[in-house]
Amino acid sequence: MPKYIWLLAIATTISVTGGSFLWPLNTIYMHNVLGNTLAFAGFVLMLNQAATIIGNLIGGILFDKFSPYKTILSGTAVAMAAATGLMFMHTNITAYAIFLVIIGLGTGVVWPVMFAMAGSVWPTGGRRAFNAVYVAQNLGVAIGASLGGYIASFSYSYIFMANAAIIFLFFLFVLIMLRDMDKERDPQMHSTMLEQSSDVGNKSSFRALLILASGFLIAWFSYSQWQTTIASHTQDIGIPLEKYSLLWALNGFLIVLGQPLVKRFTERVTSLKHQIYVGNTILISSFLVAIFAEKFTFFIIAMAILTIGEMLVWPAIPALANNLAPPGKAGFYQGFINSVAAAGRMIGPVVGGLIVDQLNIHILFYIVIGLMFIPFLTTRIFDINVHVHNK
Repeated sequence: MPKYIWLLAIATTISVTGGSFLWPLNTIYMHNVLGNTLAFAGFVLMLNQAATIIGNLIGGILFDKFSPYKTILSGTAVAMAAATGLMFMHTNITAYAIFLVIIGLGTGVVWPVMFAMAGSVWPTGGRRAFNAVYVAQNLGVAIGASLGGYIASFSYSYIFMANAAIIFLFFLFVLIMLRDMDKERDPQMHSTMLEQSSDVGNKSSFRALLILASGFLIAWFSYSQWQTTIASHTQDIGIPLEKYSLLWALNGFLIVLGQPLVKRFTERVTSLKHQIYVGNTILISSFLVAIFAEKFTFFIIAMAILTIGEMLVWPAIPALANNLAPPGKAGFYQGFINSVAAAGRMIGPVVGGLIVDQLNIHILFYIVIGLMFIPFLTTRIFDINVHVHNK
């Protein structure tokens, strides 16, 4: 891999490690510690993801028209300031919600730039460029989640301190190690405003992106239940907090250690579409296991299955979005697809929380399984009569 892919991967791992101290515990902290309902906790997370969507779109546009390096620094500075505020004021639910929203905005600016930059510095890498960032994300998840539950068992205050400290470390890494990043961007990914004007080809590509993204939205809506309603459910049935955090550590380490198997699979299944079909089927299987999970062992099995499914689906979607992007629109397309993932994470907690509060967790599982058949259709039809710009 090119040098800058390695640097982007290291930066990603640092950033996600900090975030992974916090996000698996958000719902548990607001519901079980601060005493709010699941629906309210879901509403706060919805606002967080709404801000992330705005940040994603801003970051994608700035990648195309401005400086990737300065964009990442700006987004990180916003997140760092909010994380510092959260460190001192996390016992007040109003302050908690406000700072969580600002963190969502700041980190939202960063991620489409990271993905777009990966595709730009390694244009011949295809799915491998996006997979590198994805694996780095999950290494950060593994490290952060494995430590987060343990640290929280002593005091939640330490979690907020660790999150702020690692965001600051990420800022320093970008400031020093990625300062020449703008020079590495593929010049063919730029275009003049005239070239970026909306023509028939661009419109058909964007329609295809919308269809592809609708299935991605459903997948993330379903996946987000593991971070919110299922998290609280594990507490309700007596599974300790540190064990729940270990589920996410398992998720991250499986993704990192399972890459040789994924590589072997993707070498045989050359179509990104077929990769998504297989991955989505496996994701559905994880919820079928979770329906009957009452002991921690079953949640481990369900998480392992979920992880295998996401290893195939999550890197494939940004790669397809990159293939659809016309010249000069790579950043916008990555920003859009990242914002759709954020929208799934936004809708998932509040809708899932309402269903569980009014009905029960098993009804939610059945609804999720039904919805997860939609991505099969959207993946099948999204690129009909569409010209692919980048290979």
